[in-house]
Amino acid sequence: MDFNVKKLASDAGVFFTRAVQFTEEKLGQAEKTELDPHLENLITRADGTKNWTEKILRQTEVLLQPNPSARIGEFIYDKLDKKLPSRMTNAELLGQYMLDAAKEFGPGTPYGSTLIIVGEYQVRLGGAEREFLQTSAATFLTPLRNFLEGDWRTISKERRLLENRRLDLDICKARLKKAKQAEAKAAAAPDFQETRPRNYVLSASASAAEHELRVAQTEFDRQAEVTRLLLEGISSTHLNHLRCLQDFAEAQATYYAQCHHYMLELRKELSRHANAIGTPNSSATVCPSPVSSAFLSGPSSSGATVSTSSSQKPSTLAMEQTPFPVTGTRKAKVLYDYDAHDVSELSLLADELITVYTVPGMDPDWLIGERGNEKGKVPVTYLELLS
Repeated sequence: MDFNVKKLASDAGVFFTRAVQFTEEKLGQAEKTELDPHLENLITRADGTKNWTEKILRQTEVLLQPNPSARIGEFIYDKLDKKLPSRMTNAELLGQYMLDAAKEFGPGTPYGSTLIIVGEYQVRLGGAEREFLQTSAATFLTPLRNFLEGDWRTISKERRLLENRRLDLDICKARLKKAKQAEAKAAAAPDFQETRPRNYVLSASASAAEHELRVAQTEFDRQAEVTRLLLEGISSTHLNHLRCLQDFAEAQATYYAQCHHYMLELRKELSRHANAIGTPNSSATVCPSPVSSAFLSGPSSSGATVSTSSSQKPSTLAMEQTPFPVTGTRKAKVLYDYDAHDVSELSLLADELITVYTVPGMDPDWLIGERGNEKGKVPVTYLELLS
């Protein structure tokens, strides 16, 4: 390998000289050229942008992928410039397990058929999550990484060059100062035997130092201008990150809206499925099991207790005629259709308004609903209580 020894020695000398200048500045033994206040403000703003971008990027990665091992794997694949293998989301994996379990238990059984319904919606939720992760990575994470790995590296490189130019400028100033002092000292105490040669050498040395200072000042000013232009570009970076942040928030809102929609559909599907198989207890995934009609009918006017095996007509009359201590009567909007499982309950139609209240000792998951002359228990999960 061909080495340029002279250049290597020159670079080592420059590095040593800069190190000495830097150390003397830190110890207060040398003067330091201060940067323009506007440039200092730009540097401070750029440092803040870099630090907060790193924090936001790291925390967003944690939000999107809580598993540290998975994040390390993604980092390795990204550095190797290889495509990340497709991986199922947790919701998709759960849905697949439910569908496989349904096959084993029998899709015709109540449990198996319900597993199929819930499993399919879990797969949909996982698909929505996958789309959200891909959109967030493309519209938010990638621009932040590009700034840190591209623009910021360029800015850092130019800032290092500016610092070196400043050190060179201060070194030249120190050299010129020493040359001027030596020249003034020689003029104040001349040596008559070597006056001409000595004054000539000192004058030439001062002239050379002035020339080096002018060159260093020119290079410093040029580098300061380049650095300033790059730092002023941080404003454009903020605008770009602003658009990316809006895209991320929009993707997040879309994802949660999809999840909410799927869960509402799942709730309705489970309710219809429970009514179809004709087993009231199967609706427990949506609302609590119905309470016996004797709970609401209470003692009759003659003191006899109404039996749960009584006919529908006596049970209805008992409910309508028995007075209840009403607590907190208010209006409620029905969210979904509901089919009563027995005569103690009240069937509901979506979007209708009813009056609801509770009675002492009643299950908190149920309310008494009234619609005209009809009255019965209604599940709280099917209602939106209005003020």
